[in-house]
Amino acid sequence: MSLSSKQETQSELTGKNKALLVAVTDGSMIPIEEVPDLVFSEKMIGEGFAMIPTSDVVYAPISGKLFQVAGASHAFEIRTDDGLEVLVHVGLDTVTLNGEGFETNLKKGMMIKQGEPLVKFDREYLLSRGCRLFIPVVVINGENENYHYVFKPNNEIQAEAGKTIALTIEGY
Repeated sequence: MSLSSKQETQSELTGKNKALLVAVTDGSMIPIEEVPDLVFSEKMIGEGFAMIPTSDVVYAPISGKLFQVAGASHAFEIRTDDGLEVLVHVGLDTVTLNGEGFETNLKKGMMIKQGEPLVKFDREYLLSRGCRLFIPVVVINGENENYHYVFKPNNEIQAEAGKTIALTIEGY
């Protein structure tokens, strides 16, 4: 079964939805708890994973509609057809750059497929401005009365963008 056909299917065991988030860039996958920003590491906005990139392109972890694209081009929120909401946040402290160092043509309301490019970033520029190169990927609606997700992170360390399954989400 292909990755895309497995992505958002009914789990035969639970009868509930299952989604697979893929790595958003080439690089190292780390637990969200290791991101040096309390909003992410303390899971204030949700559960997920993070990446330390070795490339300069960030890809969509899942297919859906862009329901938010930050004006600074550093953050993207994707909503799947069945209501899963995922935030991809490129770098820490990058909002202060007001879009400098980022290239994207995406706009709110556009559809995106898993593995398609979200944004290209200038690694050296971000580092020269004091930004930290962590890319948190967070399910932002996984903790409320309507959703009861079960998160199963992949414990591999090295990942390939769009191919390595980073996080399995079940039970919503």
